[in-house]
Formats: sequence, C-alpha cells, structure tokens
Amino acid sequence: MSDGTKDSRVDIAGQRIDDVFRRALTLWPERDFLIAPRQGDAAMRVLSYGEVGAQVTQYAEALRAAGYGIGHRAAVLLGTCPEHYILKLAMARIGVSFVPVNPDYHASELAYLLQDSGAALAIASAPYAQLMRAGMAEAESPVASPVAFVAFEEILAGVPPAKSAAQEGAITPQSETGLIYTSGTTGRPKGCILSHEYELMVGESYVRIGPPVSLSETDRVFNPLPAFHINAGVVGFLGVLLTGAALIQPERFSARNWWRDTGETGATIFHYLGVVISVLLADKSTGADDLGHLRVGLGAGVEPALHVAFEARFGIPLIEVWGMTEMCRVFAMDEEPRRIDTRAFGRERPGLEAQVWDDAGGEVAAGVAGEMVLRHSAATPRKGFFSGYLNKDDATAEAWEGGWFHTGDTVVKSADGVLTFVDRKKNIIRRSGENIAAAEVENVLLQDARVVNVACIAAPDDIREEEVLAAIVLAEGVEPSAATARAIFDAAFAQMAYYKPPGWMLFVDALPVTGTQKVVKHKIFGPDENPLRRPDIHDFRELKRRG
Repeated sequence: MSDGTKDSRVDIAGQRIDDVFRRALTLWPERDFLIAPRQGDAAMRVLSYGEVGAQVTQYAEALRAAGYGIGHRAAVLLGTCPEHYILKLAMARIGVSFVPVNPDYHASELAYLLQDSGAALAIASAPYAQLMRAGMAEAESPVASPVAFVAFEEILAGVPPAKSAAQEGAITPQSETGLIYTSGTTGRPKGCILSHEYELMVGESYVRIGPPVSLSETDRVFNPLPAFHINAGVVGFLGVLLTGAALIQPERFSARNWWRDTGETGATIFHYLGVVISVLLADKSTGADDLGHLRVGLGAGVEPALHVAFEARFGIPLIEVWGMTEMCRVFAMDEEPRRIDTRAFGRERPGLEAQVWDDAGGEVAAGVAGEMVLRHSAATPRKGFFSGYLNKDDATAEAWEGGWFHTGDTVVKSADGVLTFVDRKKNIIRRSGENIAAAEVENVLLQDARVVNVACIAAPDDIREEEVLAAIVLAEGVEPSAATARAIFDAAFAQMAYYKPPGWMLFVDALPVTGTQKVVKHKIFGPDENPLRRPDIHDFRELKRRG
C-alpha cells in the first residue's frame, strides 16, 4: 500500500506505466480493454489487452527506430478513440512525453501549444491533419526548428527522423510521461508536467474509491468525456489498467445514443459532468428500466437538485469527486451519508491532506469558506502532484506558496471533515467540462477595434453549468446594436475554439476599476441583479457549435 487507507489492486511503488501495462498483458491478455461504441456505419470496436499490446509494440518500435525517446515530446491529435491510448502506452514505453491536443483548437491555439511544449513530433489522424499542419505553419519562426509531422496512418510505414538525439539514461517513476495543458488566469494555458508516478497514483486513487464504486476487473467504464482531458485520459484509463477492467469511450457525449451505447457495450460505471446529468434528466421517457448493467455514476459538478432527481428516478448513486489536472488523486464522496443535496465531494485522507485558508494564509474554522489548499504530507508535500508548470517556474512557486498547493477553489470543511465546494476563486469559467480563462477571451476581444475595454465573467447556464458573459465598452462612435454584437462575436469565434467566445454579450458605458485600473468584476452588476434579464443583452449560445 503506497498511499491512502485502502489496499490497491497492484503495488505501484517504483513502477512505470509500461511496467503496469506489461503486468496486465501477463495477467489478462484475452480480456476486453478498449471499446469504441458504434459510430454511424462503423461497428463497435473491442480490443483486448493482448491486441492493444501488440499494437503498442509496433508503434513503440517505429518511433524508437526514428530516434525518438527520453527528452522528446510528441503533440498528438487523434480525437477520442482507442488509438489515442495505444500511442500513449507506446510513448510511455520509450520515454516520449505524450502531449494531447484538443481537436477544437484553432490554429493559433495549437501553434502556442507546439511552441511552448517544444514538441519534436506532431501526429494527427486524417480528420485533423489539416488543423495540425495549420498550427505547425503558424508556430514556425526563423529561430525555431519546425516540428516534424507524421500522419497517424503512416507511422508504421516510417516516421521522420528526430531532429535531436534522445537523452541517455533510464525511464524512472519520476520521468515525464505527459504534458496536459490547462487554462490559467494569465490568459494562456499552462502545460502541467505529469510523471509516471503521478499518473499511476491518479489511477490508484480511482481504485481506492470504495462502495458503491469499488472498481474491479469485471467493470466496464463508460466515459463520454474527451481523451485529451485528465478525467478520461489519466483517471479512467489508469484506473482501468490497474484493475483489468475495460474502458469504453464514445467519440463524444451523445444524449441520443447514450442508452444504446451503454447497453450494447455492457457498461457498469459511467463518468459524468453536470451537463451530462442535466441532459439525461431532460429525457422524460427514460428511467430505471433503461439502465442495463449500469450500477453507479462517477463525476463532478452536478447541481444538488439534479443529483437528488437523478437518483430518485434511476435508482443508482452518483458519486461526486473532486480533482484537477495538477492534483487528480480524487476526493470522493463515497461514504454515507453522501449529502447529495449539497456539493459535498469527500474528506481528506492519509497521503492527501486538505486545509481551508483565508486570504492571509491562515486556516479558517470549520464551517467557514476559504481557499482549499492541499499537500501529500508534511514530509513529502508534492508527492502525487504534477511536477510543475512547463516554462513557468514562477507560477509553480506561486501555486505552492506556503508549502501547500493552492487550488483556487473556495470550499467549506465541516466539523466532521466533509469538504463542500462553494465556488472557484480563480477567474475560470467552466462550460460543459471545458475550463475557459476569462483573460484569454478578453485578450481576443480587445484585438477588435470596436472594443475599448471588456470583462468576461461566468454566467449560470442550466445545461452547460456556466457560460461566458462579456461586458464590453465600445469605442467612440460604434453603435451598440445587435449587428455590432454579432460582428464582434464572429471575429472572436474565428480565432478561438468554439466553446470560448462569449455566449452572452452586453454593452456597458464603463467598467468599475481600482486605482491601478484593474477591473473590479464583482462590481460590474449590482449584488441582486441578474444581467441575463437585461433587455439589451445579446444571446449567442446557439452559435457556439463545432464547425
């Protein structure tokens, strides 16, 4: 037992991801591992551990033969499919850091990722090759060597040789195995460096969740969340790998196909965000008779009223958890009473200590709201956390100020130790599971000549949890009309992933500022005002769709 209070299915101490995978190949080569539900005319795909193992060996050898190894990073753009995980395992075997790419990025966003990560290789499947090449073209500069590109479908035929030699030495549990970009308050995503040890400890934390979850080899985990996020790409994937369970990943969440897909794949556990539960409840024709083998849901962000309604209608529990890319050894509200009419998400445990601090860095009393800070233990505070933000040592140090990791989330700890989510302290807007940095949206909007000043805040949304609301001060002479609003929206939409531009837009005469001219967002609207009820607000939510 390397961490926590419950025995895990495998001792991960001193292990690397490939060690755990090879163990799985020895123990259960014939067992189902990766499953893709049928999509359109394509039949359901089921790959066993042994079949995945054979492909991992092929891809690892192809990459190794081209000179890739320790010290290299590869940007991977495949969408959500079994091949995403096959490449991840192949790269873990040879020491290449796996950098997943969001298919909804625009070229400029992808260019930033390529430049910041220093990727040596870019891999994209046919549907995304044009986007990857566009990002590569924008990332090139006279002083930077262009990243090598290979289509996923051509890897086994030959990979362009590495432009730099791989590092000497051995892959260790502390070696970098992944780099996941997550939104921050600076406007640009930050690359979270993930080690083999960290990812395995994340998977172990899933295994540790007790009844009614108790992940085991007989489970088939249905995860409708994207593979390039940590929930599916690390938590679910490594949890399954450690137990010999199966991972079921649709291309994306589909309410229309939900019950068909969970039924045909024999799913027993499903992952969710709040939006998933909201959409499922909207279908009044479904109930417990539609569950098939489903026995429990695992996720975060469901509104308490919807949580109560779901369990009452379907008769299975939803287990609320908390995690973030920097520390995803999840808290889980798996002990009764689960307090489903609140946002309770669990308790601290040995190996994951939590305190609630005020703005001065002092611990608050039970029942008082403050920022949640975390550490592994006093002796090894950073064990089981990300390794740091790439190229941002100052941001890493700030996150660990005082020897505890600052989550940016406001919570309350009860007298009996239960942690309950209140709000996000950081200026992050969470829309359908996507973290959107308000500063990034503001920076794009300010490039529009019609915009003098702007502040983006989170507006509540019944379906998407939160939506971006932009309060905009227009340049002199610009008419505050619907046509102007649409033109500003269209310009932003052309530069950003579809989910980032403002879903709501409101023109204001001025924004409240401090003496140093920083916008005071909580003063934009009155304490009891709902800006969504203003008659002159512009609603673009229906235009925020994938192209």
